[in-house]
Amino acid sequence: EVQLMESGGDSVQAGGSLRLSCAASGFNFNDYGIGWFRQAPGQEREGVSLIAIHDGSTYYEDSVKGRFTISSDRAKNTVYLQMHSLKPEDTAVYYCAAGTPLVWYDLSEYTYWGQGTQVTVSA
Repeated sequence: EVQLMESGGDSVQAGGSLRLSCAASGFNFNDYGIGWFRQAPGQEREGVSLIAIHDGSTYYEDSVKGRFTISSDRAKNTVYLQMHSLKPEDTAVYYCAAGTPLVWYDLSEYTYWGQGTQVTVSA
């Protein structure tokens, strides 16, 4: 059974930090890219970051560059999203997803999705 399990969401004040985790199982982790997406209330889900597990290539949405870092632990089949300097506009449900996208932020190119973890940033 394929599973993607996010954890680490919390409520923090602006300027704070969080680390999200995405634990994967049930598929060949090394063959996929793992992306982080987020969805704020009333807004569309958007791409935040991607890591290609096989070579470690990373991609970021412009608004998180320099603040968020994606990484992977292949021994644990886990991807992390380290978030610093959090802003109220980062408030959203964060999802991880596995796929082999040609366009990293294209949601339709991801096969497996987690259930999400809530991140709330207060001013």
